[in-house]
Amino acid sequence: MINPPSLLPRLASRALQRPALLLCASLLLPLGCKKAEEAPAPVVAVQAAHPVQGNIHEQIAADAILSPLAQAAISPKVSAPVKKFYVQRGSQVHEGELLATLENSDLSAAALDNQGSYTAAQATFDTATKATAPEDLTKARLDLAQAKANLDLAQSIVTARSQLFTQGAIPGRELDTAKAALVESQATYDIAKEHFDSMQSVSHKAALENAQGNLDSAKGKYLGAQAELSYTEIRSPIAGVVTDRPLFAGETAAAGTPLITVMDTSALIAKLHIAQMQAQQLEIGAPATLTVPGVAGPVPAKVSLISPALDPGSTTVEVWLRVENARSALKAGTPVHASIQGRTISNALTVPADAIQSSPDGSSKFVMVIAPDSTAHKHTVTLGIQNADAVQILSGLTPADMVISTGAYGLDENTRVKIGAAEDSGKDAE
Repeated sequence: MINPPSLLPRLASRALQRPALLLCASLLLPLGCKKAEEAPAPVVAVQAAHPVQGNIHEQIAADAILSPLAQAAISPKVSAPVKKFYVQRGSQVHEGELLATLENSDLSAAALDNQGSYTAAQATFDTATKATAPEDLTKARLDLAQAKANLDLAQSIVTARSQLFTQGAIPGRELDTAKAALVESQATYDIAKEHFDSMQSVSHKAALENAQGNLDSAKGKYLGAQAELSYTEIRSPIAGVVTDRPLFAGETAAAGTPLITVMDTSALIAKLHIAQMQAQQLEIGAPATLTVPGVAGPVPAKVSLISPALDPGSTTVEVWLRVENARSALKAGTPVHASIQGRTISNALTVPADAIQSSPDGSSKFVMVIAPDSTAHKHTVTLGIQNADAVQILSGLTPADMVISTGAYGLDENTRVKIGAAEDSGKDAE
């Protein structure tokens, strides 16, 4: 095919442009690669410091709920309508104060009836112990004495008549009569002595015990009726404040169901569960602080109890923190965060708590250390005790190491860093 003459100059011009473009592309490509290769690596601004040697206090932290120092959910022992309440919710009460009374007309009548029976039993007891029993014993003693006298008289008559009979002064019939009287007197004496002995050792004692038993039975019934009556008076076993009163006067209070709840909130208890190793370092009276919602600043507290046994479910130790609440600023049931000062380590090597990082699987801890060439490197460390601000380093660092305290998270090995304010990195990027 033959091209028209008008197209020849145009095709020739395009043919001349192609080598020029290829030449330009070949010249520009090395320049672009060289520019990319020579781009400097980014420098990350971090904050760093050398590990510090000094004292570190262990801080044991846990969450808890404030509980009252003492609490009494007072339930009546008898079911009866409420006659009258003497307190409302929020009322301050003292130990033994009357809080409410229940209807008790029937119990009052029963108590009065048993009181009468007890009074009668008391009179019977006095009669038995002070009159009847002593009189019976005295009569038995006198009967024995009289029988002894008759026996002695009969014996003397027999003796005298035996002498007279020997002398022939009296017939034998009179001597026989005297001997028969002596035998009768002896029998009478034996009966009287046996009666006196039984009266003295058994009957008199049994009479006293019987009278005492009747009196005790009557007294027990009377005290039982009095106790039933006292159950209708609801009194506070502790001093504190009334926190619950679900019923109103006239409603029936069921036995065993709380009628009034009283709490002693003059001091509150935060009950924590901590690890056994941490609990072994604590002592009664150790200082602590509570972070309470709505309260500015920490609230001081002290360790008041360390359980002597592990909790079987969690194998932790229950620790009580006591916080004074004289002004009732804190409320029972409030969730709090507690911090207890544990053991103190002297001359410990410490770094800021923010410098510690965990491996992805959580099996180890490490920090980022700045090398002399300003590159960051991971150092695996072994930790000791720690608190909110610092962590004790047992191994893996020396005081000469420069540890990144801020900005180390997510840094790769050999990343170039510079020590400076965090906001500088933004300026450098610009």
